[in-house]
Amino acid sequence: MIRRVLPAAVAAALAVTLLTAGAAAPEPTPDPIRAAEYWLEDYGVTEAWKTTRGAGTTIAIIDTGIARDPEEFAGAVAGGADFSGVGASDGRSPVGAVDANHGSWVASLAAARGTGEDTGMIGVAPAAKLLSLSVGFGATSSVPFVDQVAEAMHWAVDHGADVINLSFTTNTLDWDRSWDDAFLYAYEHDVVVVVAAGNRGSGTDRVGAPATIPGVLTVGGVDKTGKASVEASTQGITIGISAPSEQLRGVSADGRVVSWNGTSGAAPIVAGIAALVRSAYPDLDAANVINRIIRTATAVPNGSRALYGYGLIDAEAAVSADVAAVTTNPMGDLKEWVRVNRRAEAGPQATPTVTPVTVEALPPAEGPTERSSSLLPSAETLRYGTVPLVGATLTAILVALGVTAAARRVRSARNSARAEPLNQGAPPQ
Repeated sequence: MIRRVLPAAVAAALAVTLLTAGAAAPEPTPDPIRAAEYWLEDYGVTEAWKTTRGAGTTIAIIDTGIARDPEEFAGAVAGGADFSGVGASDGRSPVGAVDANHGSWVASLAAARGTGEDTGMIGVAPAAKLLSLSVGFGATSSVPFVDQVAEAMHWAVDHGADVINLSFTTNTLDWDRSWDDAFLYAYEHDVVVVVAAGNRGSGTDRVGAPATIPGVLTVGGVDKTGKASVEASTQGITIGISAPSEQLRGVSADGRVVSWNGTSGAAPIVAGIAALVRSAYPDLDAANVINRIIRTATAVPNGSRALYGYGLIDAEAAVSADVAAVTTNPMGDLKEWVRVNRRAEAGPQATPTVTPVTVEALPPAEGPTERSSSLLPSAETLRYGTVPLVGATLTAILVALGVTAAARRVRSARNSARAEPLNQGAPPQ
């Protein structure tokens, strides 16, 4: 194609002519990537940015690692570490042949910076900092997965995380006991933990751990119309809030922006909102951050709590609405759960307070006064054995004799009756 370039003087004169004629300047073409992020407008994120963009907060992404090269992460990652044993020490080397991009996709939804003021992918909390904690899913690492997560949770808390995002599931309701301590450590240090509910399309029919752990904010997924996603979500009574999980965008490790589905993407959207709330209310504890998010959610008419939780996210309301404070985590008390179900705390043992009583020894038993044969009756056997037995026997004999005599009288009377004549006619003349 041949392009004609006007001389500078001609171009300048033409511009002046157009402006003089009152011609309106053409509208800038919207960036297609930014325009595809429908959740920013539809769920109040851009309105929430008028209050805060998440400055002063840190989101830990425990996933497969946030890639170094994409421009959208420039200046966003404040640190990291690897817990898989196969990644880079700073957590910035994507782990796994299959899931290597997953950590970058998740991080970009939470806090990507974009490539310009109105271009490139931008996260829900673009002024928040990120921590990249790389773990290996499946057989990627020889380190047990539960150990990777437990250690990463402790590291994130110790390195200043305000929010921790976990976009994975174990597909089981229960969890390893090491997670009791890891998640309690996060709660005791006032960290908001956001967890994906899982996807039916990946074989998760019901919410599994860590989304079943009391106190976490579990995120279900909805499609672009706000209806519970059939493939890119699941169901369970622990779901607390719902967010978009279909037709999402994510920055891959190589910098490409791709489309993807799943509650793995819904969770970091909510994690970004949690960062916005913590930035707007720096003195608010984790329980009240969660409470603001669920109490300002948009209720779904006739929607099941097992599908939607408290409803659909509303970022603008979460940072601006008047919400009453709470004293406990509305998503449950893990410490109490551990106490009851793990028997972690035994009750106090009773201490004896009664003074022992000394009992005097019994006197020795008296022996027999005289020796006698065991074959001869004693006074006791005569009193309680022989005499009663003789009396009973005599009584029985007398009764038997009386019965016999009565029987004889009856038979005699019967025989007399049979001897009378059958014909009772008059006597002969």
